[in-house]
Amino acid sequence: MDNSSGTTLPLGPWVRRHHRLMLAEGIVLLVLGAFAIVLPLAAGLAVTLVLGWLLFLAGVLGVWTSISMRQAPGFVWSLISSLIAIFAGAMLALYPLGGVVSLTLVLGVFLFADGVATILLGFATRDWGSHNWFWMVLNGVLDLVLGVAIFAFLPLAAAWVVGTLVGIDLIFGGVALLAMVRSVKSD
Repeated sequence: MDNSSGTTLPLGPWVRRHHRLMLAEGIVLLVLGAFAIVLPLAAGLAVTLVLGWLLFLAGVLGVWTSISMRQAPGFVWSLISSLIAIFAGAMLALYPLGGVVSLTLVLGVFLFADGVATILLGFATRDWGSHNWFWMVLNGVLDLVLGVAIFAFLPLAAAWVVGTLVGIDLIFGGVALLAMVRSVKSD
């Protein structure tokens, strides 16, 4: 956090002052994360619905903005982009199960492509003299394995991938907050 003089303020006093709020948030994140892992399909559907509505609303706002600025350069492209967001959002909101499958597929493609790129980066860092290049290659191999596993188990993987990953993220967020509160409280 910055004060008006531009210097960074220490985090400890802020955490001490708001530790109850941070503690509550950490616990809520842990509980939500546990629910997402126990009920991954429900969590995946919830994520898909929220994403669908966000895209839809962003698209509606984009259409309004585009039409308001129809004399500006790029009007047609801006309008098309907004209409695509409306369409994608509507599809996710109207067909959330299909949306979960689509999000899982996109995640699989990302992991596969990122795995290949990370492996190549690992070998490149070896050539640049890095002694820890193996970890980068291992990370890439793990991404490849996860990507291939998602493809191999689609559409079944859609029932658990998105919700489980959201649950894991929520749990790690909760643990991080609780650890921050604990470290400052123990000082």
